[in-house]
Amino acid sequence: MKIRVDRDVLNEAVSWTARSLSPRPPVPILSGILLKAEAGTLSLATFDYEISARLEVPAEVETEGTILVSGKLLAEICRSLPSAPVDIETDGSKVTLTCRSSRFSLSTMPVSEYPELPELPATSGTVDGELFAQTVAQEVVSASKDDTLPILTGVYIEIEDDTISLLSTDRYRLSLSEINWKPTSSGVSTSVLIKSKTLSEVAKTLGGSGELNIALSPERELIGFESGGRRTTSLLVDGDYPKIRTLFPESTPIHAVVDRAAVMEAVRRVSLVAERNTPVRLAFSEGQVTLDAGTGEDAQASETLEATLSGEDITVAFNPGYLAEGLAVMDAPFVRFSFTSPPKPAVLTPQADLEGESSDEFKYLLMPVRLPNH
Repeated sequence: MKIRVDRDVLNEAVSWTARSLSPRPPVPILSGILLKAEAGTLSLATFDYEISARLEVPAEVETEGTILVSGKLLAEICRSLPSAPVDIETDGSKVTLTCRSSRFSLSTMPVSEYPELPELPATSGTVDGELFAQTVAQEVVSASKDDTLPILTGVYIEIEDDTISLLSTDRYRLSLSEINWKPTSSGVSTSVLIKSKTLSEVAKTLGGSGELNIALSPERELIGFESGGRRTTSLLVDGDYPKIRTLFPESTPIHAVVDRAAVMEAVRRVSLVAERNTPVRLAFSEGQVTLDAGTGEDAQASETLEATLSGEDITVAFNPGYLAEGLAVMDAPFVRFSFTSPPKPAVLTPQADLEGESSDEFKYLLMPVRLPNH
């Protein structure tokens, strides 16, 4: 192999590909990035038997070839190179990177031992990448971080015709988001479960390139994403996801609407005095909500905000971290709290104005902390 590549192009390509490398690869060879030069392009790829990533960039190719080098080391080298063309040339089992007066020589790994990358399935449909990224950012908040419950570490995706629903839960809160997409064929009805970490990474790195192609394998074993010349595939999580959609109440007689930024700041302030795992209480009454935390002789804090209330007065308590995270991912000036009764879960939804209707495109259900006498 003998090629020349623009430094910035190479650095961005290597950085993106290296993000898919497993921090603990099952075998050492999977810590590498596969570089293949042919016909004016350089392709870069990684694969760890679960997730694959691949992209192509333009390059001046004098001699075609394929090499496998340490991904982490290559990424660090590319970041440190000066802004000038980079020459990459192999010599036996070594590869040399030259950029101005900088010169690095790396050992290569045997390409023949690298596994074959999975093919990207046929495109199932397209979605606005930026909208998809925003939706995924809302959903991954509720996914469990506990690897002993692998099913709950995923985001469950339901597809019905032109609607994609994303659901996630860690047993203490759950969220539901709905967006539209353009399926390649009508009558699509399927569901898949994908690791939240993988989905989050895909959304962050591919969501800003316009239309995002989503590809599902017929056997529902693999999902692929492609945008801007970059493609990622991932094995799906195998297992039955709990039917959490039924946990959203059919009717909620009590509603309160509060300025979202104001209540976020109030939660942050009053929770400063909350001991670990102790809740923040919210007391809703006509025209206001009072937040307080702390008990007895310990430190205490309270704050009162304007709020509109429909229905009877209600006092509830929430884990301040879960409440703050739900509020943070909403993209609206106001938030609506919907209740059935104090011991039952509350549903938080974004709302554009104080008197209007809330949006059903994102729902965040939060389990309350039981208060004495409730």
